Amino acid sequence: ELLLAGGEGAEDVEAAMFAICRSYGLDRCEPTVTFTLLSITYQPSLVDDPVTANRTVRRRGTDYTRLAAVYQLLADINAPAHEVSPEEAYRRLAEIRRNRHPYPGWALTAAAGVLAGAASTLLGGGPWVFFVAALGAVLGDRLAWLCAGRGLPEFYQFLVAAMPPAAMGVLLTLLHADLRPSAVITGGLFALIPGRALVAAVQDGLTGFYITASARLLEVAYFFVAIVVGVLSVLYVAVQFDAQLNPEGVLRPAERPVTQILSSMVLCATFAVLLQQSRGTVLFATLNGGVAWVVYASIAVTAEGSTVMATAVAAGLVGLFGQLMARYHHTSSLPYVTAAIGPLLPGSATYFGVLAIAQNNLDQGFASLAKAAALALAIAIGVNLGGELARLFMRAPGAGSARSAAKRTRGF
Repeated sequence: ELLLAGGEGAEDVEAAMFAICRSYGLDRCEPTVTFTLLSITYQPSLVDDPVTANRTVRRRGTDYTRLAAVYQLLADINAPAHEVSPEEAYRRLAEIRRNRHPYPGWALTAAAGVLAGAASTLLGGGPWVFFVAALGAVLGDRLAWLCAGRGLPEFYQFLVAAMPPAAMGVLLTLLHADLRPSAVITGGLFALIPGRALVAAVQDGLTGFYITASARLLEVAYFFVAIVVGVLSVLYVAVQFDAQLNPEGVLRPAERPVTQILSSMVLCATFAVLLQQSRGTVLFATLNGGVAWVVYASIAVTAEGSTVMATAVAAGLVGLFGQLMARYHHTSSLPYVTAAIGPLLPGSATYFGVLAIAQNNLDQGFASLAKAAALALAIAIGVNLGGELARLFMRAPGAGSARSAAKRTRGF
């Protein structure tokens, strides 16, 4: 339950269930993983009735420190050198659930602001743009926390979180400030785009868990619509006040390569803090994201190649390095991958699409949103392809000769 709620793919959750059953001598088990329900059936013998247990995933949360602790518990249960009794396993699991998050609330809010500021700098903004984007993201984060405390669904939390960054950009336009409103608004969207949920959805689909993949994709669609509605509401009001919002300030990373690389690394580091990662994994995620941005800029800017191809290649390297580190440390790849794809998220395409729709340029707007969707899918497929390449050459200890998902999807 903790693995699925923490964002792990259904294949890895099923593999963990199989491994625990084998470790405690239950060989005839059949686990079932869906988006909200875990089920496992054990048949003592061919003539005995099967025993089934269900578990409903009611709450989802992002805490990769807790996720790493769960993987450590799984590793100890599966290791021949450790004798972890069921009682001890339950005790350690209870401790994992009780553990507090590694970062306080104020640190998460500050990280959201710095992330938005770094993203705006990545898009060509200066120090004042950094400050305004950070302020908008902090306000959006606080509003989202307020909605969460009132029990509002996540759709409305994403909606209200997207509004303050858009309002700050509109305010700069109305004040005729010599800044880049598009960089301010786009920077505020980076922390909201559900990149990891999309990666998990594509992974579940590629490995044959189609029900879970469909549910995750629907969740991503709802969050994406919430972001669009939040930004579109503010921009529509701005258009009524004759705010001259033009799609200037498009991504031009070649102008300041050193600044862009440093901004991408800061973005990854703050993203890792928002994901509640342990401090030991933040550095690698930061370096991984910096390398990804260098590869992306080399293909898309220096070589003037396709942005979709550049995004897929960069995301593939992120997935490859993340999976290699996960196999080396016998843990989840999420802490090494999720934050590292932050600089590649399609914030600009999303904003420009919403702006075009607000200005009644529907064809241009939907084309830009389609580009954002293509970039997001390129990230998801690239990350999964990189992870599969790592699996080809590094097999996890105790893994079988083939994966059950691969048998299920090969088609013959």
